[in-house]
Amino acid sequence: MARHLGAALQWVRAAIPVRPAACATVTQCPTARRPRRAAVPASRSGKLIQAGVVAVSLMGGFGHAADHCSRDWACIEVQESEQGVALFARNMKPYPIAMTVAVSASNMVGGSREPITLELPGMSRRPLAQLRGLAEGMPWDYRYNYDWTVGSLQPDHDDDYLYRLPYASDASFPILQGYGSKFSHRGLEYFTVDFRMPEGTPVHAARDGVVAMIEESHNKGCWGAGCGQHANYVVILHADGTTGEYYHLQQNGALVVPGERVERGQLIARSGNTGNTTVPHLHFGVYRAVEWGRTQSIAVRFKTRDGMTSRPRVGTRYLNP
Repeated sequence: MARHLGAALQWVRAAIPVRPAACATVTQCPTARRPRRAAVPASRSGKLIQAGVVAVSLMGGFGHAADHCSRDWACIEVQESEQGVALFARNMKPYPIAMTVAVSASNMVGGSREPITLELPGMSRRPLAQLRGLAEGMPWDYRYNYDWTVGSLQPDHDDDYLYRLPYASDASFPILQGYGSKFSHRGLEYFTVDFRMPEGTPVHAARDGVVAMIEESHNKGCWGAGCGQHANYVVILHADGTTGEYYHLQQNGALVVPGERVERGQLIARSGNTGNTTVPHLHFGVYRAVEWGRTQSIAVRFKTRDGMTSRPRVGTRYLNP
């Protein structure tokens, strides 16, 4: 959902020591990107943003600027000199991420005036901006905002691939919302599906991949502002750079760990009713990364016992082959 990993994040404020005469403030704040997941009128789902927008302001001249990292994953590194500052983006994990960075400055030249969105391969570092002071002795300051999400910006998705239904072979559950359902599956969440599952139902991988992130600590389900941050989820990175995301899981319901390779049909979690929801269900979608830490759902097809379905219908129960 990140990815929502769609729900609002909590506010976090912290000070970064830069120099005695200067200040640096880091603010992690909610963005509109998640709540994104929703179910039917009786239930709305929320996907959690993986990393909120982070804003850092630095003032003064040459000093001891600090780097900033989000979730020990996406980092902005700062290298200052007497003439200015160089900014770099770093990915600390072995999975690709998409990062958007906006830099603004006073009494400095260099760098882009527009936000930059770039893809960072796993364990990589890329230069972002080289800023220089306008004149020697003139004070300068700069500010950067960034957000990110796991996955690729332009994945090479095989649209003919047939996904497995995300539950056991002998089970079936009614569709609460399908593609384009008017209640909430619009925009970024258009191509997602909600399955009406009792809490504790085994959830199986719809496609093979590597577990990129999990959350399983929450035990609260509610509807309203801030409820999305309580969602439990499993995010699986596929070989093509898309992600399969499974939301509203039971507390301690993740049965896999980050870095684990999973096979299609493997038991990965147990469903629940956590996050932005009032009815137990599983929210499932396949996503590609877009700007500012958001994800865009993409249309996928499912293999069922009765053949292929390219548009799951609300109220219908489907069986795996």
